[in-house]
Amino acid sequence: MDFMTTKEAAGKWELTERMVQYHCKAGRIPGAIKISGVWLIPKGIGRPVDKRYRNFKSTK
Repeated sequence: MDFMTTKEAAGKWELTERMVQYHCKAGRIPGAIKISGVWLIPKGIGRPVDKRYRNFKSTK
């Protein structure tokens, strides 16, 4: 299985490297593993959903 680093994932998903690390730690990226302080993310994984925000629909 091929892996990418948080820096590569950040460039691919247009996120900061710290945000990718946050998603890894929260378990939002399936298959992500941490080896010697470095997060490794499977290459076929898509961008995770940021659950800090909600999409509100206008009632107008």
